[in-house]
Amino acid sequence: MTPHHGQPVSLHYRREGGGAPVTLLHGVGSSLEVWDGVVRATGENCAVLRVDLRGHGRSGKPPGPYKLDDFVRDLAGLYEHLGIEQASLVGFSLGGVIAQAFALAHPEKVNRLVLISAVAGRTPAEAARVRERARMIREVGARQHAKNSAGRWFTDGFQKSHPEIIARHFRRFIANDPEAYSAAYQVLAESDLSGRLTEISQPTLIITGEHDIGSTPRMAELMHQKIARSELHILPGLKHALLLEAPAQIAGLIRQFITPASIRGRAVGD
Repeated sequence: MTPHHGQPVSLHYRREGGGAPVTLLHGVGSSLEVWDGVVRATGENCAVLRVDLRGHGRSGKPPGPYKLDDFVRDLAGLYEHLGIEQASLVGFSLGGVIAQAFALAHPEKVNRLVLISAVAGRTPAEAARVRERARMIREVGARQHAKNSAGRWFTDGFQKSHPEIIARHFRRFIANDPEAYSAAYQVLAESDLSGRLTEISQPTLIITGEHDIGSTPRMAELMHQKIARSELHILPGLKHALLLEAPAQIAGLIRQFITPASIRGRAVGD
């Protein structure tokens, strides 16, 4: 349980593996299962904590509106509950924004930071588009948004070759609580920490897809420029859904970044 202004929020989480502690935060409308392929490919060198964000999966779904600080407090409360003093923090999309905010609010709790398909420094046109999507989600819900988003998230080749993965992803996606999903998406639409990124002091790994139109290579370059101790990987040919399209590649980059070379070893599937 994590505190939220007197209203407890129950967080569902999963812990597995041993070694370097790492926390994984999923994106909006998703759940901790989206990390399955990445965790399988990471091997046994990481002690992984996966969390269903508030409003998602099997975590509590309090009424909105939500604020970015709510997600930060939730994670801080979970760390206190579990006795976690410090871990590497990996965030995807909305999880990447939460990871930025958590690193700024609790720098002592973050060893290394990994931002995957994250956002920062939206242009006025980009901000207008994401606000329009947030409005549409409030009015018509996740199902229509999912229909409109497959081409933005997945490459054509992956959609053709892995229809079962696409179908499973969207079944989970449209099963979201409508009000909680809308409240979380509003946080994604409204949050932009580009003005504070120079304050992030942790070694940071930044990853996005070459053809991601929501978490663009330009945004990734901006984060790289602003975070002093950062490295950048633009993955050729990929769009937004890196955790599902390229789990082994993502796992390899994370493993190399957060684990000492002396214990890195070989991951499952290498």
